[in-house]
Amino acid sequence: MNKKDALSRIIVKKGDITKEKVDAIVNAANPTLLGGGGVDGAIHRAAGPELLEECRTLGGCNHGEARITKGYRLPAKFVIHTPGPIYRGGKNNEAQILQNSYKNSMKLAKEHNIKTIAFPSISTGVYGYPKEEACKIAVDTVLDFMESQNYDVTVIFIQFDDENYKIYCDYIERLKDELH
Repeated sequence: MNKKDALSRIIVKKGDITKEKVDAIVNAANPTLLGGGGVDGAIHRAAGPELLEECRTLGGCNHGEARITKGYRLPAKFVIHTPGPIYRGGKNNEAQILQNSYKNSMKLAKEHNIKTIAFPSISTGVYGYPKEEACKIAVDTVLDFMESQNYDVTVIFIQFDDENYKIYCDYIERLKDELH
């Protein structure tokens, strides 16, 4: 798959990731996988207590790694949990960890034959990652994975707020302009 084809399979939406009718949604989790604030808390609340029960059996997850569970009461069949990096000025391997969060989520998606996946903006909430840099890492990593693995998947970057939505739309438009 070339970059232009991969880019045509990427969608940016504003909305609530817990309402997306996709094969998998990605949870910006914390390393315990036991729920928390932001996207993580919303996903756990929407999925119901069974999600927490399954997460308890996984033994946590390091920053940049990913784990998969059932979606339970969510419209999505699966939840891929990945703790992104806590941003500490950018000198502590944060970019590599964030890249790993996206790459490892995509690996699990491919292994489970997922055809539609929705990502939030990982690490840009309480973990403090600069939003524009996080967007570039997210989109570039997903595109690279789709190209290198010839992975035909529809990827939705779903944003809860106007600022991230605009950042993602602008970045995708710049990429499309570069390809023409």
